[in-house]
Amino acid sequence: MTNSSSASSARADSRAGMNSDSRAASCSAPRVEARSGVRLDPRAKLYLLLLANLLLFFHVDTRGEAIMVALFLLPLFTAGRWRNGLRLTVLYVALLGLGLWSDAATMGGSGGSGGSLIGVIGGATGSAAGPSGTAVAAGNVAVTAASATSVMATAGHVAGLLSVGIRMMMPCLITGAYAFTTTSISEFVCAMRRMRVPEAIVIPCMVVIRFFPTIAHDYRQIRNAMALRGIAAGRFALVRHPVQSLEFIIVPLLMNATFVSRDLSVAALTKGLGIAGEHTCMTTIRMHWFDWAYMAMCTAPLALAIGGVL
Repeated sequence: MTNSSSASSARADSRAGMNSDSRAASCSAPRVEARSGVRLDPRAKLYLLLLANLLLFFHVDTRGEAIMVALFLLPLFTAGRWRNGLRLTVLYVALLGLGLWSDAATMGGSGGSGGSLIGVIGGATGSAAGPSGTAVAAGNVAVTAASATSVMATAGHVAGLLSVGIRMMMPCLITGAYAFTTTSISEFVCAMRRMRVPEAIVIPCMVVIRFFPTIAHDYRQIRNAMALRGIAAGRFALVRHPVQSLEFIIVPLLMNATFVSRDLSVAALTKGLGIAGEHTCMTTIRMHWFDWAYMAMCTAPLALAIGGVL
């Protein structure tokens, strides 16, 4: 009886020792983030974001911009972000089509007056000063046609201005959306430390990454509370009731943003991120061959476009 009890206790001790060893090994071993689909290294994502800003800085033509946007959209689909990728693709294609239409309308409506409102007013004044009633009537018909053409040209100017302005920012939005939706905070911090970035920059970037999802969550909670009370309910209620939106959404959101930023900063400092010295990361990242290949593939069109070859 004594031998059996001692044997069972020995087996229990051995199992406890094995469990403690496995827990210690799991705690001491670095953790590798599980990746869904093919995802680039965080440093490669930051490089794509740099290329997007260079694309905006050098103002590359439409052909090179379309090629670069297609290359920037591809990682979103390979990472499994199909909904975001389709939305951004449809938006860019719509902006591109609007820009082409505005170019066609501007070229078709440009004449002696240049397709501007000043030309419309000047043409109307000159035609109304005809010597006879027939000339005035014919002039009115001509002014109506010219006014319609000039208004179309003016609308083309405005549409082209808006489409080009938003379309030029699309590469930055695409690469930023891919970088921040497919990168965890631990991966981002590890990438920044691998690049020898000072902690004075790492901590604010970490706070900013955590800030926007928290604000989005607070916004949804405010909208749910408003819908529960019947205030500005509906999808387009914010457009129909702008004053209520300003009072019930923006004001508490801005007040809450101050507390959120303070709490996130305190949480980051509590975890020891502000302590001087070398820090270690439980998450390991590594550059693979497809990271380098994709960085080179995205750099080539930009270099050709800047050099005037593409």
